[in-house]
Amino acid sequence: MQVKTILLNKSVFADNDREADMLRQYLKEKKVLLVNVMSSPGAGKTTTLVSLINRLMPTWRVGVMEADIDGDVDAVKVAADAHCKSVQLHTGGMCHLDAGMTKQGLDELGIDDLDVVFLENVGNLVCPAEYDTGANLNMTILSVPEGHDKPLKYPLIYQKCDLVLINKIDTLPYFNFDMQACMQYIAHRNPNATVLAVSAKTGENMQSVQDYFAEKIKTAKQ
Repeated sequence: MQVKTILLNKSVFADNDREADMLRQYLKEKKVLLVNVMSSPGAGKTTTLVSLINRLMPTWRVGVMEADIDGDVDAVKVAADAHCKSVQLHTGGMCHLDAGMTKQGLDELGIDDLDVVFLENVGNLVCPAEYDTGANLNMTILSVPEGHDKPLKYPLIYQKCDLVLINKIDTLPYFNFDMQACMQYIAHRNPNATVLAVSAKTGENMQSVQDYFAEKIKTAKQ
């Protein structure tokens, strides 16, 4: 007897991709930049966002969506330390956000009075890279303590990103991290990605990140 095999993942991704394209068109009409921020747990997403938002806020109106399986620690931290609009998104056990969930979060946040929204995705190097959130820009954070070979082990997340921040460079003296090799590995996965080495904790080179996003926001407003 012949058994029919249905590729469910194909239809799921196709439906999500359509929703993501619709969301990008909506954001274009609203002239709002949506940034999908991905990394492993502990890479410094929240600390980096707080530092960046405090630099952008004098000029630009910023909102944040914090996605976690449970808890609201990050949303509370961002609201308290960056003084910007913030909402917590619970994924119900899922290790990623898709375009539909992102749109729900944007509706709850409200974007009519915003120029840029940062979506802090669930801490995971696999699932978030597989689902298009509808963001205009994808950003990945790799921290020095994780090691310089992460782009070799988790290729997709680096292939999908527009910007890679190598964070926690203040810890370089304490870890066997090869900066040159790391940049080569990232370039191998994605030669078009912008790579910036920073320390969100000390502020080192965060000015370059601020300048990067200022240009992206200006472009979105055109």
